[in-house]
Amino acid sequence: MSRASTPIVLSFRRTFALLILLVVLPSAGLSGFGVVAIINERAAVEKRLEAAWHGTLEALAEELPRALRQTRFVERDGALALITVKGQVLSEVPFQVRGDKVESSDAALSAALTALLPELANLPAERTVFSLPVGGHPKLIATERTGDAVRGAQLSDATVEALLEGLAERYLASPEPVRFSLLPVPREAGEGLVNRLMSEVVQARANALGPQVLAELVLSPPLQNFRLVVLPTGEDPVARASTRNRAVYAVLLGLFYLTLTFGVVYTGRVLYREAKLSRLKTDFVSLVSHELRTPLTSIRMFIETLALGRLKDPAQTQEVLQLLTRETERLSTLIERVLDWARIESGRKEYHREHLEVAQLVEATVAAFRAQRLDGGVELKVEVPADLPRVEVDRHAVEGALLNLLQNAYKYSGQDKRISLTAHVDGKWVDLSVEDNGMGIAPRERKRIFERFYRVDNLLTRKTEGSGLGLAIAKRIIEAHGGRILLQSEVGKGSRFTIQLPVDKA
Repeated sequence: MSRASTPIVLSFRRTFALLILLVVLPSAGLSGFGVVAIINERAAVEKRLEAAWHGTLEALAEELPRALRQTRFVERDGALALITVKGQVLSEVPFQVRGDKVESSDAALSAALTALLPELANLPAERTVFSLPVGGHPKLIATERTGDAVRGAQLSDATVEALLEGLAERYLASPEPVRFSLLPVPREAGEGLVNRLMSEVVQARANALGPQVLAELVLSPPLQNFRLVVLPTGEDPVARASTRNRAVYAVLLGLFYLTLTFGVVYTGRVLYREAKLSRLKTDFVSLVSHELRTPLTSIRMFIETLALGRLKDPAQTQEVLQLLTRETERLSTLIERVLDWARIESGRKEYHREHLEVAQLVEATVAAFRAQRLDGGVELKVEVPADLPRVEVDRHAVEGALLNLLQNAYKYSGQDKRISLTAHVDGKWVDLSVEDNGMGIAPRERKRIFERFYRVDNLLTRKTEGSGLGLAIAKRIIEAHGGRILLQSEVGKGSRFTIQLPVDKA
């Protein structure tokens, strides 16, 4: 059979390319949308958590300044200390301001207070707590005016945190393990591109290495240099939710692409198979039309010859009638083969099995082969042992399959035809082998010769009549009986087809 024509191949390629285009573009868009959703999903989780903690932070932002204002200064061990109503010491570095002089053991604190002297002169008499940058870091400062002097202390970050934890116990509204803390408000970058870039780098590093902030609130003046934050003490709920959602999406995306790949491959194979089948059917119709036209033309010519009375010799008339009979049988065989394949394909083929001797099958097949006058000019060797076990088969179906192998061996054996038909037992199988000395079959063709409508494309097959259905029908018949057909071939030395039928267990 001729190879695929260019239009069919191009049509298949265009169809498959369109399929890939229609599938890949939407899937790529869906994947991109999913990636964007994953990126935005963390921000959404952070927003939800921030909203959930917002009320708690607002309450604490009001409670903390109130608690700090309720503290008092006392003298302890000759030093000024700031204590809460519960006796908790909050201060760590005391100081005193008299006129334009700041007295403190901390040089950085002294420098910060010196820069603030004009504001300190206007401080009210009651307790005042405010934030002040000291040495580049904001600190809480508590002051109290006594006459013309101002005394105070820098508060300890650790003790303020402890005070904050005590205040926050009544506001916990979530089972998540968290803690509340005071963190500095990030300083705004100075003018210039370099300063801004450095600020962004520092901020990104702090976010990556520092604790994950669930929610935050900048405190009101005079504590505006601090922000009240909620930090997770266990597993980060943002990371947990984000990781879970990403894992689910990754699994779903993987399943989607796996299913998509399978669907594309399967659809591509179906399209290719249908394109190939369409080509084979087209070639088959052309081939069968040619095969039908040849005997029909001969039959019409012989009938016209007889009808016009051109043959006066009875011997010539008898020869024409014999030719008519042969062409009619040839036409009938071709039609029956096509009908057989149609019945097999539609599942309407029925097999009437019976227990038979192998010798009976072989004898009936050889008789049919000789009746077709195919044994002339061929050396046919038949070897069937007498002690072979029986097989349970449909006599006519299996005989037809075996006869097809003999016909193929005859047609493709060249001038010096030598065919052998042998039978033997191979374990649970009865093997019926047909061997010829023909051209052989190339390795690339061996799997395809059992396909419907397929014929090996070479000079001999072009000159030999055939429909490309014989081996396909034989294979389906033998498989329906629980058997199989094996092929051994070598190019230039011949082929051996073996029908393996299961031994009759009865």
